[in-house]
Amino acid sequence: MPELPEVETVRRGLQPVMEGFLIAKAEARRKDLRFPFQKDFVARLEGQTVTGLGRRAKYLMADLGSGDVLLMHLGMSGSFRVVADEGTKSPGQFHHPRNEDRAHDHVVFHMSSGASVVFNDPRRFGYMKIIARHALEAEPLLKGLGPEPLGNEFDATMLARACADKKTSLKAALLDQRVVAGLGNIYVCEALYRSQLSPRRSAATLAKKNEPTDHAKRLVSAIHGVLNQAIKAGGSSLRDHRQTSGELGYFQHSFQVYDREGEPCQTAKCGGIVKRFTQNGRSTFWCPKCQK
Repeated sequence: MPELPEVETVRRGLQPVMEGFLIAKAEARRKDLRFPFQKDFVARLEGQTVTGLGRRAKYLMADLGSGDVLLMHLGMSGSFRVVADEGTKSPGQFHHPRNEDRAHDHVVFHMSSGASVVFNDPRRFGYMKIIARHALEAEPLLKGLGPEPLGNEFDATMLARACADKKTSLKAALLDQRVVAGLGNIYVCEALYRSQLSPRRSAATLAKKNEPTDHAKRLVSAIHGVLNQAIKAGGSSLRDHRQTSGELGYFQHSFQVYDREGEPCQTAKCGGIVKRFTQNGRSTFWCPKCQK
């Protein structure tokens, strides 16, 4: 499933053709994706200006002039492509052909910018929902989400206090969207490696007397670093993620532990070997020698 950097990459690709423009026509070519579309889904979109295009955790959020918000989730295989009169961008170094089966083009927004924004989702695990902005705080899909890891509020103190009383592992805590929103398996593995903290470490060790330890400070710095680097690289492309231009993200070429089982640790003078084990049903990649 796309994580925060992939969703942010998609947001930045859609922003120039959606933000500030009117949805001249909307098409929902089936009755549902992962969940059924609202009966008035198309009617509430057509004729509305997208006043802002933001992101919350792994959700895209389009503010509409009506006061509604279009919430969009990519699911496992969802992707957007932009079709414009001048054609699409030239393929980049990591270009990969998109799914050519137009039967999976399920939603289309025809924008006053002259571009059409097409949502393609072969597995149909993605979803869209229109929510009144005043009702966002009570929306079950968003309620309880933790702070944005790249937001001003997220720091070592906040993370330490969120983990102070937890009896779970550090990796499990970071994957808990109530602790911090938007992190997934890839970037948690990478951030733990960069901070030299074991995924098996108790989450509670980030705090001492409710104050952040050096572990918490190193970890927050690593989270910031790995997310910003991944966004700059266009995200990571393993199976389905690609940018709105059709190009693949290329942060996967910068993985230091994820999917590198059996390779030498990249920490200078470590000499360890990257290992993999299953943790909470997911593969965890780490160096047992330098991650303590």
